[in-house]
Amino acid sequence: MTILADDNTVIQRILDHIDNRTTDLSESSWREPVENYRSPERFAGERDRVLRRHPIPFCPSAALPEAGSYVARDAAQTPIIAVRGRDGEVRAFRNACRHRGTQLASGSGCEKALVCPYHGWTYGLDGALRHVPHEHGFLGLDKETRGLVPVACAERNGVVFVSQDPTQVIDAHLGALPPLIGPEWKLLVAAERELPCNWKIFVEGFLEGYHILPTHPQTFYPLQYDNLNVVETYGRNSRIAFPYRAINKLRSLPREQWTVDGKLTYVYHLFPNAMVATFPANLFLVVVEPLGIDRATLWTYVMAKEGAARASEAPSTPGKGLNLVNDGGAEDRAMALAVQRGLESGANEFLEFGRFEGAIGHFHRNLHALLDGARP
Repeated sequence: MTILADDNTVIQRILDHIDNRTTDLSESSWREPVENYRSPERFAGERDRVLRRHPIPFCPSAALPEAGSYVARDAAQTPIIAVRGRDGEVRAFRNACRHRGTQLASGSGCEKALVCPYHGWTYGLDGALRHVPHEHGFLGLDKETRGLVPVACAERNGVVFVSQDPTQVIDAHLGALPPLIGPEWKLLVAAERELPCNWKIFVEGFLEGYHILPTHPQTFYPLQYDNLNVVETYGRNSRIAFPYRAINKLRSLPREQWTVDGKLTYVYHLFPNAMVATFPANLFLVVVEPLGIDRATLWTYVMAKEGAARASEAPSTPGKGLNLVNDGGAEDRAMALAVQRGLESGANEFLEFGRFEGAIGHFHRNLHALLDGARP
């Protein structure tokens, strides 16, 4: 397990790259067969053997600010609900009533109990079955054994992780997880968007800066550098630093006064399908949920520091910085869709990821290992 470099070390590496006109290079390139984006069998393996078994980010802790707060959505095509209990713990369950299987909730909210909208079966925030209307009509019903079905769940460093593998010990995978989302970050808005592309294509777009100039000439490039990144891996995860041109202002300051705030964006890839991205005024958790070989749902949680508007008070007109990120995100989505259309052209047998794109190779290498039978 690699330990991530401290901020000052990252800053120095970036300044050296600027001076030397270089960037981080991986030891090798990677070729990913196009068939792995188009095969229903491959997709089923990714869903069943990776996305349902490996601990994956479900939502930020900020989306569950108080007892009774819940987030209900599909994860790896399975309805899941995460809820904060009265004891402060977050638990996750399969989102299905034990009577007729009705989903208990959708979206997000805050309730004192989870009540089935079909017949009123009621569950506590701990998942226990508390009340059955006209219970005498259910012979042999044992409420002690008919609570909601739990899935493995852990809350670490501001992120809620779930795994549908009942044998999974999530903490065993999160031992070296770096600081991600501190308690000062509060949820500003959560958004859902369907993408007509393979989920891996969209993840790949976060993991390299080789595209900054051609894809973002009027958005990110005037503020950032093209193809200049510090790339680190830790376990199956990675972190990519995207420097701003403003980082050069640090040259005149003593090293002990250096800060990454407003000087770079960190993108933390949380294997396999989520990213935490830092910006000067906002922090994003992005989760890419696959729906099929050519469809995915993009869940975006935007956070601001304490004192900014909460989700229910989100401004109708976001600030300049958030507008810039949204515009850049639209450009990234357009490129993902263009890649998907290119896959369907039959032009390529594989996609070529060069040494500038080492985090993508790391992603695919670990995905292949799990599909080949490595432990989740």
